[in-house]
Amino acid sequence: MDDFPAGSVWLVGAGPGDPDLLTRKAERLIAAADIVFYDALVGPAILAMVPASTELASVGKRSGRHSKDQGTIDGLIVAAARSGKRVVRLKGGDPSIFGRSTEEIDACRAAGIAVHICPGITAASAAAASGLISLTLRGLSRRLTLVTAHLRAGEPLSLDWSALAAPDATLAVYMGRAAAPEIARQLVAAGMPADTPVMIAVNVSLPTERLITGRLDALGFLTRTIGDKDPALLLIGEAVGARRLPAERRSCDMAEIGARL
Repeated sequence: MDDFPAGSVWLVGAGPGDPDLLTRKAERLIAAADIVFYDALVGPAILAMVPASTELASVGKRSGRHSKDQGTIDGLIVAAARSGKRVVRLKGGDPSIFGRSTEEIDACRAAGIAVHICPGITAASAAAASGLISLTLRGLSRRLTLVTAHLRAGEPLSLDWSALAAPDATLAVYMGRAAAPEIARQLVAAGMPADTPVMIAVNVSLPTERLITGRLDALGFLTRTIGDKDPALLLIGEAVGARRLPAERRSCDMAEIGARL
């Protein structure tokens, strides 16, 4: 392959989980790889597309359960490329959105290894599609802000809450389940109305997907129904309240959640 010679690396976005949401380019690169280093958020349906002859290496990191540190992952990628392998680093979502792509690009460049990025569909886009909402809305939401609430142990959640509480923006919080109560408190304290619509997207695009809707001041309560191992994205803003789901795709509302607790 002209764009994937031996000894080179592609950082490939696996999207939110549904194999149908892979790009055609991602599928082609996966099929051509000699080795695929994959994240914990890359599900079995995506991994099933990797040819049986291709080596699979798990380098997944989940909150509190890191299998390998970033330096080790960088070293494995570089070593595989130096041995002449076509290397795919398969990342959930898009490699350039909270995917630590910069570290891996820098490691490859320092070793003189050609490296490229194949973008993927990020969770915020997939959640909006499932919820039949627009992340931006003319006259209501002119900005989209992506933030992560993932922190190292003991670190405070230090964000520019005043900027995040802007009334003309939609806020997408990645890895925000554990911090949801604090996120709600800080946003309300910064001036965001307590009744601002929220949507929690769990296992986006997968058969186990759940879309939980409510209001900002109930965000901590709503996240109590989510399992520790289920990836969740928080969408917050007035545009979220403009959603229209068909009856057969109704998400959980607060009354249903209260009945479960």
